[in-house]
Order: sequence, then structure tokens, then C-alpha cells
Amino acid sequence: MQQYRWTQRARDIQPFHVMAVLARAQALAAQGHDVIHMEIGEPDFVTPAPIIRAGQAALADGRTGYTSALGIPALREAVAGLYASRYGIDLDPRRVVITPGGSAALLLISALLVDPGRNVLMADPAYPCNRHFLRLVEGHTRLIPVGADTDYQLTPEMVEHFWDPQTVAVLAASPSNPTGTLLDRAQLTGLAEVTRRLGGSLIVDEIYHGLTYGCDAVSALEVAPDAFVLNSFSKYFGMTGWRLGWLVAPEAAIPELEKLAQNFYICAPHMAQIAALAAFGDESMDICEARREAFHKRRDFLLPAVRELGFDVPVTPDGAFYLYADTSAFGGDSAALCQHLIETEHIAVTPGLDFGEYRAAQHVRFAYTTSLPRLEQAVERIARGLQSWRAC
Repeated sequence: MQQYRWTQRARDIQPFHVMAVLARAQALAAQGHDVIHMEIGEPDFVTPAPIIRAGQAALADGRTGYTSALGIPALREAVAGLYASRYGIDLDPRRVVITPGGSAALLLISALLVDPGRNVLMADPAYPCNRHFLRLVEGHTRLIPVGADTDYQLTPEMVEHFWDPQTVAVLAASPSNPTGTLLDRAQLTGLAEVTRRLGGSLIVDEIYHGLTYGCDAVSALEVAPDAFVLNSFSKYFGMTGWRLGWLVAPEAAIPELEKLAQNFYICAPHMAQIAALAAFGDESMDICEARREAFHKRRDFLLPAVRELGFDVPVTPDGAFYLYADTSAFGGDSAALCQHLIETEHIAVTPGLDFGEYRAAQHVRFAYTTSLPRLEQAVERIARGLQSWRAC
């Protein structure tokens, strides 16, 4: 039998636990069970119709070939226009890199900034794939435990404390996955100033911008023009499967990023880039804003409901579509609790183990990416599941 030898980096990269939950949910659904999905970070809305029509037209037009590695000029200009209209930022379109999803933007940043043995500071909890990209380039993650006292966000004092001679950057997220909390203008300014003074780069994940409730998110570019900022068409614009994102980088970094993109993936999908131009039209924006209001209503229903069930959510999330909930009242083994809920009540929820190390086993993430009636059903099922869990 063939003996295979896998690399150490492959063995070090942990599985994405939410995908195992999703696979089990899909298996149960295939058996005829009614599964309510609260695990995956994917909006339940299909891509807005104007974007779909533009994609169909692009295919009919034969727009299926390679493009520039940096993206088609019209889309780079449209993204720059979004920063002007939403944040009042005069952004040179040449600083915009169109990528195959936000993940590719993180890969580019990792390859550009992180030499082997160097490290990047980030909050714990945080989106798991970020640290895995660093491992891929033989870098390291320094996870900084954060809690409700800082809204689960990094502070300048934390950066100062954890910075060491091998640190090259700080990676923050606003709104955050899994907590949904934001960094305000003063917090972003503080992170930018301390990172710059220590000789590093500030990277900010703004993938959930547009999905905020009762407030507007501040872009890091408003206070730190030299920051690396990544975003995606997946969340606010509902284009998850189109695999399209972008990165805004300092002008000096663009030639190096172009070279890396040429070698890593050649370009983002041509047809998706053409379709995304329609995302910035009035019709698409009206649809996306209506969906934001729907998410707002879902949050306002689910947050008090899970608190009443006994989950501790100490900070009200202002963005994204997640609740990061403490399960200590139920024994604290969140992975076992998630397994119980999927098997007994067919509710799919993500265990905290996906998001880091700090008290991860005592947390779960609820995604309110399903309709309000389904969330009402979910709360009823979770209540039953907790009763049977306690009886175990």
C-alpha cells in the first residue's frame, strides 16, 4: 500500500468544525429531517436579481476569460466609489485589488507581510481561517484573549503588551466574527497608532461592513490610510458562491501583490467581476438595505430569546449576523451541547472551538441567517433540547 507523507503545515492546520456540523445537518436533511441551520455564516437570501442578470449577461457575452490579476478596472473604480459614498474617502482605484473571495485577500496579505517565524497579533476569539493562512506561509499567530470588557476587541494596551521582536502586524475585525462587535473611530485610531509606532502593519477585516444595526461602521481607512483593509461581496451583497472580494493596500504594496496574485490564482472570476458591477446600482443597494433591516429584526428577536433560555451574551452585537453565547449555565461543554442539539432537535449550531482557545469550550455561535419564523421554531427546539440535555 502506498505510504504518503504529509507536510507538517497540513497536519497543523485544524479542521473547520462548522463544516462538520453542516455535513451532519445535510445528512439529517437527506434522511427527511427538518433541520434549522444556525451554523454556517451564509445569508439565506439569494444573490440580488440585478447581479444575477448581470452575471447571466456576462456569460452570454463570453466574458469567461482571464482578466488582470488586480481585477477589471471598472470594478476597481466601483469599489473606490463605494469608499467615497459610504465613508467620504478619496481612494485611488489603483490601490484596490479584486480577489477570489476575502480568503484570497488574507492569503495575499499573509504572503506579503509574514516571513517564516514571524507572527501576527489577533483577538481570541476570531475567525479561524486567519491563523491558518499564517501557518501556510510558516508564520505564527499570537492569540490575545479578549472578553466582554473590551467588546471582544483588541486594545492598544494589549498590542503593546503582546508585541515582541518577531511581530509584524495586527489583524483586527470590525464587525467581528464570531461576536459581531465593532471597533469605533477612537479604537481604530489607537490600534493604528500603536502598530505604526512599533513598526508593524495594521490589517482590518471589514467583510461584514454594511451589516450593522443602529449604527454605521467606521472604516480603518478613515483613520489609517496606510492600513491593509479587506472586504468581500459575500455577506452584504449576498454573493457567497461567486467567490469575489477585494483588498485595499498601500500604493507601494500593489506591485508585489500583483505578482503574488498572478502566481497564486491568476485572477478573480471574470464573470463574477462583471456581475459585481451591478451590486453598486440603486436597485441592488435597495435590496441589500432591505435585507439588512431583516437581519436587524432577527437579531432583536434572537438575542433576548437566547438570553432568556440561559445563554450569556454580555455584549449586544452591532453588526454581522452572529451571537457568541456562553454555555456555562449548561455545563460548559459546548461541542457536546451542539452535538446534542443537532441529534435531538435538528438544530445546527457552531461550537466555540472553531474560534480560538480562550474559553472556547464554553461558547457557541448562533447565526441568524434564517427567516424569523424559522428562528422562532429554533428557539422552541433549543428550549426542548436544553431540557433533555439537563436530564442526561
